[in-house]
This record gives sequence, C-alpha cells and structure tokens, in this order.
Amino acid sequence: MSSSLFDLSGKTAVVIGGTTGIGHALSLGLADAGADVIASSRRLDEVQKTAAEIEQRGRKTLQLTSDVKDRASLITLREAVLEFFGKVDILINCAGTTKRGPTLTFAEDDWDHILTTNLTGTLRGCQVFGEAMLARNYGRIINIASLSTFVALNEVAAYAASKAAVGSLTKSLAVEWSKHGVLVNAIAPGVFRTALNSQLLDSTPRGQEFLTRTPMARFGKTEELVGAAIYLASDAASFVAGEIITVDGGFLASGVNQ
Repeated sequence: MSSSLFDLSGKTAVVIGGTTGIGHALSLGLADAGADVIASSRRLDEVQKTAAEIEQRGRKTLQLTSDVKDRASLITLREAVLEFFGKVDILINCAGTTKRGPTLTFAEDDWDHILTTNLTGTLRGCQVFGEAMLARNYGRIINIASLSTFVALNEVAAYAASKAAVGSLTKSLAVEWSKHGVLVNAIAPGVFRTALNSQLLDSTPRGQEFLTRTPMARFGKTEELVGAAIYLASDAASFVAGEIITVDGGFLASGVNQ
C-alpha cells in the first residue's frame, strides 16, 4: 500500500472543538499529515494559539470561533472556510461536555445541556458541513464517540446516552450519504490523560479502575489518536463507512486482567 494513500496534502479540514485536549491533538496531527486545518472552538485565545501552531507547520488556517449550540456560528464558520479555501474535505466533530452525578437526581437542565452539546451539536456540524460536502460529492466526517458508546460508566448516564447516540447517528448518516461520496465514521477513544482529567486518573479509585481495566496498563496519549483520524480522513479509507474505530489500549476487550 502506497504511503501516498495517507497523504492529506491539498485537503482542507475543519475541527470543531479543535483547540484543546483530543481535538487539539487531531488538529495538529492533520496538519502534520499535510492538510490545511481550521481549528475552531468557543474561546478566541485558544483558537489563536492553535492557529499559530498550525501555521508553524507550514499549513494555512483561519482564526474563527464557533459554538455547537449555535447553528448560525457553524454556518458562519463554513462560509468563511468555503470563501477562503473553496471546499471542506474533512470535518471532525470534537466538541463535548460531561458531568457526573447519580441518575436518580440528575437535573434535567444538565441532561439537556450534555445532550444538546454532544449529540445535537454533532448533528449540527454534520448538517452544516455535510451540505457543502454533498454538493461536491466528496467528504470525510469523523465524529468522536466514547467507551460509553458501548458500555456504561458509573454516574455519567447523560454523557453515555449522548455518545451511544453519536454512534447511532454516525451509522445513520453513513447509510444516507455514502452513495454520494461523503463517508461518515467515528473514533471511540479509551482513557486519555488530558488537563481536565489528570487529577481524576492519577488520584482516585475511579482512575485506578480505568487503569486496571486497560490491558496495556497505561493511559493513552492524545497523539495516539492521530493515526486513526488520518486513516479515516484519507484515501486509504475510501470504502469505510459507518464504522466506529476504538482506540482504547484493549479496554473494551477486557474481562479479568489479574
């Protein structure tokens, strides 16, 4: 297989939620693979910082904020990218949120916020950018699923419900759009250390259980998700649609580890 299959040179990628954590790693990874990358999120300072890192890699970008709870902001983002680059080849939907609490007393407002951000926000990204992709019969959309797409994690029912639905949405869009050249897939990350969760992973029984359940006996590094993203975004995955690629150190394969 030629390495050029994985070359993203000349491609334009938009990463929504692309300035922190997993999204940040994927934005820089796509740039390293040759793509021009627009990493967008709600905070302008984070957008500017990530744009500078993309430009340092010799790629083009734009500094544009967006909020998945505001469809108009996504339309503005799309139109700006189309005006400057003429096309969007790749979309990664990375924006997400969570909150832990017992389901019995979980506030509906919190439930609605998580579902609106993680599920409806992903739908909005797919709809807004999918429209432009379908118009030119080409596109690669990568949604971010989760371990909780497949298994329950204690006291995060809203997050799990949203991510299970992201998996279902990915398959539905693949059925509808694949024949038109727009391939929709997802990546389900395992447990990756980020600035937001390092204390939980390193200092709590929950973190220890995550580690015990991971056969590779370590947490992931965000850059270890880049390969799956490049694959799904590239011509190497030209007959792949509706798949959820799990990058989890063996977590979902795990039964008893000791």
